[in-house]
Amino acid sequence: MNKFILFISLLGICTALSAQEEKTESKVFNFYIKSRDKAPPAIFWIKPNSDQKIAKDKEYPLKIGIKCPSKITKVDVRVNGRSLSEMRGMGVVSMTKQTGEYDAWLDQIVSLAEGDNTIEVTARNEYDGVTTEKRTIRFTNALVTRKDHALIFATDEYDHWKNLTNPIHDARTIARELRDTYGYEVELMENNKINDILIKVREYAGKEYLEDDQLFIFFAGHGHFDDLLGDGYIVGKNSQKNDPANTSYLSFSILERALNNVPAKHVFLTMDVCFGGTFDAKMAAGSRGEEDVYAEVSRTEFATRRLKYRTRRFLTSGGKEYVSDGRPGMHSPFARKFIEALRTNGGKDKILTLSEILNEVSTVNPAPHYGEFGSNEAGSDFIFIVK
Repeated sequence: MNKFILFISLLGICTALSAQEEKTESKVFNFYIKSRDKAPPAIFWIKPNSDQKIAKDKEYPLKIGIKCPSKITKVDVRVNGRSLSEMRGMGVVSMTKQTGEYDAWLDQIVSLAEGDNTIEVTARNEYDGVTTEKRTIRFTNALVTRKDHALIFATDEYDHWKNLTNPIHDARTIARELRDTYGYEVELMENNKINDILIKVREYAGKEYLEDDQLFIFFAGHGHFDDLLGDGYIVGKNSQKNDPANTSYLSFSILERALNNVPAKHVFLTMDVCFGGTFDAKMAAGSRGEEDVYAEVSRTEFATRRLKYRTRRFLTSGGKEYVSDGRPGMHSPFARKFIEALRTNGGKDKILTLSEILNEVSTVNPAPHYGEFGSNEAGSDFIFIVK
């Protein structure tokens, strides 16, 4: 009998402990649910989708989604410090779920001011949980504030190849003309290894450009051609002289793909290297005598028409052949003519076009080659506008 009573007592104690554990677990679980419900709102930027965005149009389609496990009580969206609710014709944030994904949604056209515009979103839930985030949208008039970029590579000192005399002298002169006369933002790279060249090209491929921004790229130095593979190459400071696998060079085919993927609408490649003409199989001759076609229109309208189509053009100092480095300190024959073209300042209209450059360099021996690559559009051009 005593054993039975002891068993019943132990059973009661175990039951009580079990119930207490379940109650404790339940409290923890309920606390977790309540804590999650009180979490502040989460803001999702659909457009703009980055911390800083460049807009080419004054009217910008703002799209913002908000998620929250509890009820959202207020959403305030401000453009340059002014709430959308205060602006005439501006809608308020919808608290209805959009396609089941968001608990609040804003889809609104906002008018941007010239320069940087700050978009600030504040969301509050029923537990006074608050989230505030900001984004910047830069609006610029592309025709007025667009930028021209120049990336210039020059090598005249080599670890395994014969040193050259004029590439850096040529490059510095061209850089100075572009910067001082045409207002280009210029980056000059001297005596670089192949990896450094590739990294810099990738850097420019990752930049953000305005609609009519231009990118001019110039190479000066040794070039190489592989008859078996049918490809030309840029030779860097550390390139091997005897490299059957061509792994120490930068192939023209890789360079072409990289430049074609640069987000700038207008890209113009110029190479003063041996075998530069093998950059592309298509070596179309440039057109001539177009400088007076738009003589009756303004410089702005002229530039607008010239920059209407996507540009992927190239100009090289020769074809499938060696080209001269020139006398020390006198520029290479090709660079000398190219610099002379820059120094014409674009003639009467102060706008230098590709056709005008071709006219200047066409007398060089060997004959330069000119053509298009990648996704170039018919009617495209690249211009140098005197600042």
